[in-house]
Amino acid sequence: ALLSKRLKSLTRAGVVERTEIDGRTTYSLTQSGQELREVVDALGKWGVRWVGELGDADLDPHLLMWDIHRTIPIDSWPRSRTTLAFQLGGVESKASRWWLVVADGRADVCDFDPGYDVAGTVETSLRALTRIWRGDEGWSRAILDGSVALSGPSDVRRAVPSWIGQGHTAAVPRPA
Repeated sequence: ALLSKRLKSLTRAGVVERTEIDGRTTYSLTQSGQELREVVDALGKWGVRWVGELGDADLDPHLLMWDIHRTIPIDSWPRSRTTLAFQLGGVESKASRWWLVVADGRADVCDFDPGYDVAGTVETSLRALTRIWRGDEGWSRAILDGSVALSGPSDVRRAVPSWIGQGHTAAVPRPA
């Protein structure tokens, strides 16, 4: 609901454009939105560099999963439709289950079971996944310390970190 409100607000402001094809809704940046990209990227880098640990109110599973789905390295995924399930702890139950589906060179994120066979499952807290995505912690360390549990065939468990990767701001240097 929160993401939906934000997208409607951005659409009204002329920053994003909503398109519906065959019952599927997509959003893309307008020319105005494209011009804001550098500003938004700069603010994101500043936030990662200077905002320390995020508070609980700063964690948003909808925005995190939306960002993950729109920037994952699709070329790293199998050519056949592949679905990963996410079970996020530390959030209300209706926002705790997500599915990331990659097929036909595009990624979709669902907050309802899309009905496809699940290749693997990522179980973690919203905070741990956010820390990985921001680059505060790497996949290997999170798996080793148990803050992330991967289930599924061994080849899928090994591939999940490269399938998801980290956000664009993960490489931003932090102050010492």
